[in-house]
Amino acid sequence: MRGKDEQQLDVFSYVSPEQRVPQDHPLRSLRAMTDEALRELKPRFDKLYAKTGRPSIAPEKLLRALLLQALYSVRSERMLMEQLDYNLLFRWFVGLNMDDPVWDATVYCKNRERLLQGEVAQAFFQEVLKLAGEHHLLSDEHFTVDGTLIEAWASLKSFKKKDGAPTPPPEDPGNPTVNFHGEQRSNATHASTTDPEALLSRKGRGKEAKLNYLGHVLMENRHGLAVQTELTPATGTAERDAAVTMITAQAPAGGVTLGADKNYDTQGCVAQMRDAGVTPHVAQNTGRRGGSAIDGRTTRHPGYALSQRVRKRVEEIFGWLKTVGGMRKTRFRGKARVGWMFTWALAAYNLVRLRNLLREAEG
Repeated sequence: MRGKDEQQLDVFSYVSPEQRVPQDHPLRSLRAMTDEALRELKPRFDKLYAKTGRPSIAPEKLLRALLLQALYSVRSERMLMEQLDYNLLFRWFVGLNMDDPVWDATVYCKNRERLLQGEVAQAFFQEVLKLAGEHHLLSDEHFTVDGTLIEAWASLKSFKKKDGAPTPPPEDPGNPTVNFHGEQRSNATHASTTDPEALLSRKGRGKEAKLNYLGHVLMENRHGLAVQTELTPATGTAERDAAVTMITAQAPAGGVTLGADKNYDTQGCVAQMRDAGVTPHVAQNTGRRGGSAIDGRTTRHPGYALSQRVRKRVEEIFGWLKTVGGMRKTRFRGKARVGWMFTWALAAYNLVRLRNLLREAEG
């Protein structure tokens, strides 16, 4: 017999979000690891909030929601709140019951400075790495470094002369007409009025110039987990400077190898690595004037060829960040906020990678 297309509204519901989520759902293992990391951050949260006054939304719930934003490519906090209102999976992961109200999206605007000052993203990133270390999934000998351009939330129309004379208001303030053809523009003479910390740069010859930041990642070579992050202005030497800084922080005693592409093959960068006790497994830039800084004392070892093959896995991290994690073009302004979200997205990537590695070990 054909069933009737009717919907009866129940007065009460006895099914919790916990019952709705399948036991083998991928988010279950991510939720367990996330809760374990957030428990370690409880003393940090206690210092960020006052002891008296009206209770706030638990920072753990705010951060779980931000993880969902990165994992499911949600474009904005407003869309995130919309999903959280009717998506049972999202409610379960964040820790909301069926009847709990969803907070306003402006809560993140009010709490972002607190999260920045408390360095919560970096602390959470380190706790996720600690979980990976407990499962013996980290290498402490072989690493890879690379950087990627992150487009700033600023238009080229906002890139104006620093000492330029004031101009009359445009006919359309929302989308003014700007003719900069034939004008010589550089970071020395111009700056963005929208995001002054973003710099004009391009990926390579023949590519268009945009306002960008540079995101840097230090990856351990055993399982491809990010172990150090840094976000800098997009200068010509930023990648090489960040490489030395990150590998020194990761292995202050030296005795490690560091794979990298041809952009790091300069006399100064290679010399700094060797001074820090790091073996530079940098790709040789044979077309460079003066020749490559990497010679036979490095390339003759089998480990050099292995590092050159493994270093390409760092592109998987950047690919995930830009296609899933929402870091192709940032939604924030200023180096501090963009850097916070860059580190947070990398923590989300490590969680996904860690879940996959543990699943492979079990099965």
